[in-house]
Amino acid sequence: MFAQFGANFAAVQSVAREFYQKRLNLAGAVVLLAVSSAVSGCAVPIALNGRDPADPQEKVAAVGYRSTVAPYTSLRPTAPSSWRQLNDSVAPSSKSGN
Repeated sequence: MFAQFGANFAAVQSVAREFYQKRLNLAGAVVLLAVSSAVSGCAVPIALNGRDPADPQEKVAAVGYRSTVAPYTSLRPTAPSSWRQLNDSVAPSSKSGN
């Protein structure tokens, strides 16, 4: 009886140890990610080429504007026209041999 209890306890302990080890690794990864994110936010950009971004005399590219709705044309329904006229305009031409 005591041997079975000891075996069960050892099995549960090994599973629990593995579970908590994985959780500890995950927590460590989360902490490492948070620290690296905070540190990278303080990093100085390298691609400034010696220029000061706060200098008002610095040359910058011109800003352009393109409307996102410029090619829009309204497709609202219009007043109905004669269906006979519309049908005749798209019908194939009649053959004289029939």
